Amino acid sequence: MSKRIFALALALVLVLALTACNQEKQPGTTTGGKEPAGTTAGASAPETPFGGDMLADFSGGADPTGNVFASDGWSNGSVFNTYWKGDCLTYSDGQMHLGIRDANGEVEQGYYSGEARTNLYYGYGDYVVSMKPAKVEGTASTFFTCTGPYDINAQGEPNPWDEIDIEFLGKDTTGVQFNYFVNGEGGHEHWYELGFDASEGFHEYGFRWTEQAITWYVDGQPVYTVEASADTPLPAAPGRILMNYWCGTPDAEGWMGKYTLSDATADYQWVKTTAEGVNLGG
Repeated sequence: MSKRIFALALALVLVLALTACNQEKQPGTTTGGKEPAGTTAGASAPETPFGGDMLADFSGGADPTGNVFASDGWSNGSVFNTYWKGDCLTYSDGQMHLGIRDANGEVEQGYYSGEARTNLYYGYGDYVVSMKPAKVEGTASTFFTCTGPYDINAQGEPNPWDEIDIEFLGKDTTGVQFNYFVNGEGGHEHWYELGFDASEGFHEYGFRWTEQAITWYVDGQPVYTVEASADTPLPAAPGRILMNYWCGTPDAEGWMGKYTLSDATADYQWVKTTAEGVNLGG
C-alpha cells in the first residue's frame, strides 16, 4: 500500500483527521475527494448574526467560571504520540497556551501535551474561538466538539461518536480543515485556504450547528456549509467543547509530517457559544 493511500485511509479513523494538500488550493475549495451531497463552499451570510456568549475568557489567566479544565492522565491512543498532561496547559499574556514536552520514557507515548475541555456538554448552537495555531510540522492545533460511547446519556445509553472539527495542520497553517463524524463515520474533510498564515496572529474560527446544517466561519464570515439530507446525516449528540495540541506517531508522518521537539504552543484567547451546557444523565 502506498504512503498516499495509507494516509487517506488513516485520516478516516482519526478523531482529528487532517489532510495534507499537494495541489494548489483556492479559497473555499476542497483538495482531494468528492464533496458530499448538500455542501456549499463560500456559504452566504445567515439572517441571524453569528456569535455567542462568553464561555471561557483567558485574558486574566485560568477561566474563573471553571467551565474549562485541563485534561490530565490519559491518552487517546491510536496515532496520538502524546499523553495529556495538566502542566502542558499554561496561561500568560492574556492567553491559554497548549504545549508539548518530552515524556522522557515515563509513559508509552513519546510526549506530554496539552488539552482543555469543558465540564458540560453542548448541542445545537454557535461556537467560536479566538486562537493562533502552532506552525510546527507534525502537529495539530484544534477546536472541536466531541462525544462518544464513553459518555452515558440521560437514558443510560452510550452516546454515538459525534464530532465537529476545526483543525490546523502545523506544516501548512495557510489553510484550515473542517470535518465531522456521525456515529463514528468520518471522511468529510474539507480544506479551506485562508488567504493568510493563521500562525501569525489571532483570528476567530467557528461553526453554526443546527439540525439542518453545519456552517463553518472564519473571522465572522461563513465559508463552508454541509446540509443534512437522507444521504448526509449530521451530528446530533451534545458533546464537550475541546481544544488540544498534539503530535503523531511515525505511522502518521506520511500525512502529518515528522515532529521535532519544539517549545511552540497553540494559543487561545477565549471561547464563545450560544449553546446551553448540560450534564449528561440529568
